Amino acid sequence: MSSHRSLTDKQKRWIAGTGIFLFLLLSAVVCVFAGKPLIQFVQEPERFRAWVTEQGVLAPIAFLGMLILQIVVAVIPGEPLEIAAGYAFGAVEGTLLCMFGAFLGRVAVFLLVRRFGTRAVEVFFPLEKLNALSVLQNKRRLTLWVFFLFFLPGTPKDVLCYLVGLTNLPLRSWLLISAIAPFPSIVTSTIGGDALGMGNYSFALLVFVVTFAVSGLGLLVYRFVCQSRERSQS
Repeated sequence: MSSHRSLTDKQKRWIAGTGIFLFLLLSAVVCVFAGKPLIQFVQEPERFRAWVTEQGVLAPIAFLGMLILQIVVAVIPGEPLEIAAGYAFGAVEGTLLCMFGAFLGRVAVFLLVRRFGTRAVEVFFPLEKLNALSVLQNKRRLTLWVFFLFFLPGTPKDVLCYLVGLTNLPLRSWLLISAIAPFPSIVTSTIGGDALGMGNYSFALLVFVVTFAVSGLGLLVYRFVCQSRERSQS
């Protein structure tokens, strides 16, 4: 007879809770180190650029850490970081950094939720809010809907990362969506940040106004789709 015993539900809950606690502790530590340069960008953009210069080749790595943290701790808005990336690194390098950081962060969230289930999600969001997004319950067109929601500017993408982890979307589909779909939302912010860094304030203002308008339209479309799905199921 094998001496191996399967874990009890209580042991599984303890392991899951410990894992989430350690993850949050690590996030808090990273936040302490990443928080200062982020505050510097908001208060004094030139100091943030100086901080990037001081880090040398480590600057992109440090910035990637900030981007990943922002995705995982989904209550932190991502747009300021994307603008900061364009400001400090330029439009092209800033966009590539944001795309790669967002990709790593969203894959990490997806795997975290797949491992710990709703326990990982409830750390940040109430389940009632999650269950309200009925559009992700369409198993037949799930991949198409997820791509649409992440491609459309203005949607709450960081919250959606946690929701997608609770669905049956294949990992390979999520990898492809995470690598491609966020591009329109990211590139507008980094272009605006680059314009600020170059002192082209008129163009930066135009980019941000257009981005705000498109994001607002995207949010309206997102709400319309969600409400339509809810009405069709009632």
